[in-house]
Amino acid sequence: MKPNQLLHPDEVRALFSSALSDMYKTEVSQYGALLDLVSDINASVLSEDQAQAQPLRSAEHLKRLSVERHGAIRLGSAQELATIRRLFAVMGMRPVSYYDLSIAGVPVHATCFRPTDAASLQRNPFRVFTSLLRLELMGDTGLRERAAKILETRDIFTERCLELIARSERQGGLTGSEATAFIAEALETFRWHSEATVGIETYRQLRDAHPLIADVVCFKGPHINHLTPRVLDIDEAQAEMLRRGIQAKDAIEGPPPRRCQILLRQTSFLALEEPIAFIGEKTVAGTHTARFGEIEQRGQALTRKGRALYDQLLAEALEHEKNGMPRATALHEAFRRFPDKPEALRKEGLAFFHFKVNPAKTGSAMPDASVDGLVESGWLVAEPLVYEDFLPVSAAGIFRSNLGHEARDRYELGANKEAFEHALGSAVEDEFALYAASEAASLADCREQTRMAIEAQV
Repeated sequence: MKPNQLLHPDEVRALFSSALSDMYKTEVSQYGALLDLVSDINASVLSEDQAQAQPLRSAEHLKRLSVERHGAIRLGSAQELATIRRLFAVMGMRPVSYYDLSIAGVPVHATCFRPTDAASLQRNPFRVFTSLLRLELMGDTGLRERAAKILETRDIFTERCLELIARSERQGGLTGSEATAFIAEALETFRWHSEATVGIETYRQLRDAHPLIADVVCFKGPHINHLTPRVLDIDEAQAEMLRRGIQAKDAIEGPPPRRCQILLRQTSFLALEEPIAFIGEKTVAGTHTARFGEIEQRGQALTRKGRALYDQLLAEALEHEKNGMPRATALHEAFRRFPDKPEALRKEGLAFFHFKVNPAKTGSAMPDASVDGLVESGWLVAEPLVYEDFLPVSAAGIFRSNLGHEARDRYELGANKEAFEHALGSAVEDEFALYAASEAASLADCREQTRMAIEAQV
């Protein structure tokens, strides 16, 4: 590489996610144990479950699985959110979807920063679930004003980091040496600090309002609170955590186990209680719980129709659970109505697929038929399109189980996407439009490949 040659954003993202994983491993020892557990389970599934392993056997899929991570941070102000958007843009990550967690009693709304095109997702699908604190949901006006003033005094980005972001914007990217410096500076935003910026009484008052408020307001920066590897069998991961003496949350968030996995299932080990020094005339020792270890299993992306059915069935399951039915039973009963075969998901328009030409068919012209007809005749192979995003109820469930706080069911003000996008400085992208475009692009590639194969024989 030439000294002044700009790195592709995918390369910067891959380097950053690797560096962040290394840093988090030194900060949270159980994260390393979690990576070992996930690696063991994935190796077992790939060797024993041929139906699930077959689509993942290519070098590209295996590489993606080994590096896949998502992280989560919580920000306190509009300025922080707008700047983090610029920081992630250096790594080719864009804001996708709006998430309102107030529906589950968590006073934040959020987006997911991630790569959006298929090639970049294949190279490195690193994503960061990024929440913005909603101080307007705090009932105590005086405490709300104090929290706002505390947040005004902090700067979560180093000056050098801001300089490198601006340079990347001016020149369309960073050179290798600039990217190395950028990663080192950006890590400082995500680093853990064991010293609070407030006294212990202020911390306790904010924690009583909601533990997440204290976590956002009382520290120098938005320490990354989890880093999540992808596992191929989350039910086994949940059981294995307990067998290895890791204290797991009581239930897996998301849809129930299925033959055709959909959307996202998540679990975690419970948040660590970590020593904190609180400021005052004399430093006061205390503790704080924020960081935990999460595991995810990603299934197939659903269409709007499929997502509407999912949301309806989830609401029914939650209602059954409120009425005393065990969660696992409630989910199982409700989701009997969600088709669990690939052909049904495709024909009923419930899920997105990635289409490939069957190599055995490339010697003849593609018949004039529907996509379903081409799949049924063996001309096209339909593979599930991976869900790259998040579920607000599941995210809130993970947050609440690790904050140790029985919050209200929901906040009255509800969603405010317009305010979030104003703070962000841009609109969030529509995840459904991205999946639809990816599916359409795969069909276009199939048509082009077939045309080229025919032309080559002429």
